[in-house]
Amino acid sequence: FLSVTEDLVRRRAEHNNCEIFSLEEISLHQQEIEKLENLDKWCRDLKILYLQNNLIPKIENVGKLKKLEYLNVALNNIERIENLEGCEELKKLDLTANFIGELSSIESLKCNIHLKELFLMGNPCTEFEGYRQFVVATLQQLKYLDSKEIERSERIKALQNYPEVKWKIREQEKAYLLKRAREKEEAQRRMQERKDEKQKQMGSKLGFDSPDSPQEKPNQAEGDGEQKGCRTVENDDEDRKFWEEPTPYTPESRLETHRYIEEKRRAKDNIRESKKRDKTAWTLVTAEGKVLNVNVPKLHFSLKDDEENNQIILDLAVYRHLDTSLLDVDVQPTHIRVLVKGKPFQLVLPEEVKPDSSSAKRSQTTGHLVVTMPKAKEIILAKQKVSASVKHSDCNTQQKNTRRSGQVEKLEVDPSKYSFPDVTRIIQEKERTGQGPIKLQPQKVTEVKK
Repeated sequence: FLSVTEDLVRRRAEHNNCEIFSLEEISLHQQEIEKLENLDKWCRDLKILYLQNNLIPKIENVGKLKKLEYLNVALNNIERIENLEGCEELKKLDLTANFIGELSSIESLKCNIHLKELFLMGNPCTEFEGYRQFVVATLQQLKYLDSKEIERSERIKALQNYPEVKWKIREQEKAYLLKRAREKEEAQRRMQERKDEKQKQMGSKLGFDSPDSPQEKPNQAEGDGEQKGCRTVENDDEDRKFWEEPTPYTPESRLETHRYIEEKRRAKDNIRESKKRDKTAWTLVTAEGKVLNVNVPKLHFSLKDDEENNQIILDLAVYRHLDTSLLDVDVQPTHIRVLVKGKPFQLVLPEEVKPDSSSAKRSQTTGHLVVTMPKAKEIILAKQKVSASVKHSDCNTQQKNTRRSGQVEKLEVDPSKYSFPDVTRIIQEKERTGQGPIKLQPQKVTEVKK
């Protein structure tokens, strides 16, 4: 069973800087708690305690909470009111939608002289004849019962008929307790049946999974598929049977339902975990050593060849709010790999680069990852202005030479036909291949005509 742990209390005490000894209010609703304990040791100053929608079967270990003013234990499995005598300052008690059938147990609240509000809606005792009259007459300090104000005239009338109403309530209680005893027996029988059925299923599965004959081994994959299909059908049938079977609404059935749901959830989690473990790794490099282009995170990217600075720039559009610690960049001479939350992005580069000189940065405006990779081959590029001056000087020298020689030469006016060597394109660009790492080819140099 799940009980109140110190870790749980500290986590729920964030508003008090996780300090539990000075805690005055705490909410432990929907925590699947099955036993109420330790709070009277750790949180003596508690004034407000929320415990609704758990699986608590009994009010206990709260008697030392002298300052407690409001206790909410709605939607639990409580069957009687008890152990609240020590809560001297208790003003409001919410027991909505529990299983209180022993209505005479409210007599224990007579000691709580400050109790003004009581909620018992949704309990079996509210269906008893004379329920409200009995509560109003028994707890004379109450101002409100089930959100309805208790008038003075109502209390006077309830006190006049008290002996008769009390006798009726006692008789109805006896009948209810007999019914509860039968329900408990039935619940015990059903639980035993479920256990026996599970053991049978486990036995049949073990017998099916371990074939004695070696001839069945080649068809193992086929058998696995059939087994999975059978299991799915079995699970569906089991679910249908469980949810369609009519059962009384009792603490046992509520607990059984909760445990069944929890069991199914755990089974699903186990399947999900096993699928994650069995998931094949992404193929980034083939058996032959060929590096593949991969984009598992499906991100937009651009690869720019910055010839002016002799480098290659990758702009990867990672999410703006993604933490940089979730990115892992690996630059190799022929390719780059980026892991985005464990998902690989890999790109083959058009040219060999220097991994040691590469740098990776995040854009402050877009959040994009920008990786700058200097090329391995260092190329000196001539600027346009220099080439223009070269052309101009070449023209001038040629004109001077013709004048000196005295020979008349005809010059072509069309500049496209008048060819000069282009200094900026001395080195020919390499051919790019689309697949795999690029093998560096010997560079071809254009011959300069005299």
